[in-house]
Amino acid sequence: MSGLDYAIVLAAGEGTRMKSTTPKVLHSVAGRTLLGHVLSAVEELSPKNIRVVVGSGRESVEAHIAQISPKSQPIFQERRGGTGHATQLALEGVAASGTVLILAGDTPLLSADSLRQLVKAHNDGGFAATVLTAEHPDPTGYGRIIRDDRGDLIAIIEERDASEVEREIEEINSGVYVFDLKKLLSVIGELQNKNSQGELYLTDVIALLRKKGDRVVPILTPDFIEILGVNDRVQLAECAALMRDQINDHWMRQGVTFIDPTTTWIDSSVELSVDVLIHPGSALAGDTKVATGAVIGPRTTLIDCTIEAGAHVKESYCTGAKVGQRAVVGPFAHLRAGADLASDSRVGAYVEIKNSTLGEGSKVPHLSYVGDATIGVGTNIGAGTIFANYDGLEKHQTTIGDHVRIGSDTILIAPVTVGDGAYTAAGSAITEDVPSGSIGVAREKQRNVLGWVLRKRPGTKSAEVSESSAKKGKPNS
Repeated sequence: MSGLDYAIVLAAGEGTRMKSTTPKVLHSVAGRTLLGHVLSAVEELSPKNIRVVVGSGRESVEAHIAQISPKSQPIFQERRGGTGHATQLALEGVAASGTVLILAGDTPLLSADSLRQLVKAHNDGGFAATVLTAEHPDPTGYGRIIRDDRGDLIAIIEERDASEVEREIEEINSGVYVFDLKKLLSVIGELQNKNSQGELYLTDVIALLRKKGDRVVPILTPDFIEILGVNDRVQLAECAALMRDQINDHWMRQGVTFIDPTTTWIDSSVELSVDVLIHPGSALAGDTKVATGAVIGPRTTLIDCTIEAGAHVKESYCTGAKVGQRAVVGPFAHLRAGADLASDSRVGAYVEIKNSTLGEGSKVPHLSYVGDATIGVGTNIGAGTIFANYDGLEKHQTTIGDHVRIGSDTILIAPVTVGDGAYTAAGSAITEDVPSGSIGVAREKQRNVLGWVLRKRPGTKSAEVSESSAKKGKPNS
């Protein structure tokens, strides 16, 4: 146990600088919302209670909390009265004693380890309050840390209220606090809104505690990146790039090779195994899992996919698909939800597959659409084949057996079955089952209408060369 009774996440802000209809804390980086990253870190500390103060976009934020952290309790702040007011609301009905962690919902780079160390330092020291701080090379916009001679915290001065001298201070407030709950409750009601914003600042609690003779200690984190918040789209992009680098660094140290980490984006939810090779321009998102020895990319997107050992997916877009061992996909393939490729299968250029299984060693090499189908082992689907699965009202299934050869430019009009070892002739429109060992031929006999171009397209270039060929005795009429 972490010795943490309550965690309060402040997520009620308007986020006006995002210029978005989406609440700020619901914007995403690395596959999670800003709030999702914060709650994930907090939950690792196993607090007895988690309360999230919501305001702007209440319905969507509360729905998101219910989905990702069902044990968390939303607290609605109807009137935005500042961080002190939000904390007052969150503290209603809490126990009279214990330890409480308070932090913002827009700091996705905070790690559970840093939070855990902060809580431990607070509890071990028996302090009234402990504040996570950092030295920032550009502290603009952050509250400044004012220390006394022994290094304890005197006050946190918001930049808008700071003097010119105070603005030169590089140590900044992270917005992450741990309080002795009893001592916090004793002063939180004394907050006043005598500041430029007319709000209740949680930071003013520090001075109130000091007045009572309580000790407040700043804990300096060695990496200021962790405390960076997100207030606009520029900071969102900066945060995404920092998190990309952290994730990629983690996987490289676990035995994954990135040819160009700066152009490779991996969600925090993705799982990679040793000896995976990822080429530039690739993005892996959602519940994607890649097994040992698989090769991804270049320029490949995988969303909620399972890629098994030794498979290679190159220059393709795949979502909700499974690619078996040593299977090869691409370039320029599109695997949609339900595409399930067995080991040693092959899907080539400009092939789209959805809700279909491709048997072991089977191939769909070029320019084909496969939908709602089951394809056996060792089967080859010729170029330009279309599985016509939709009749305008319902989807229908096509079943292709083992070691079947589907001729180029075949249309398989579902529901239809092609038996084991059967063939279809190129250019056929198959509307009836083809028995095992048979060849399905469904096309009219070719007939040539002689002289058609000269009669129907006189004066064209085609007519000109046709007439010239006739004069030379070539068989064109």
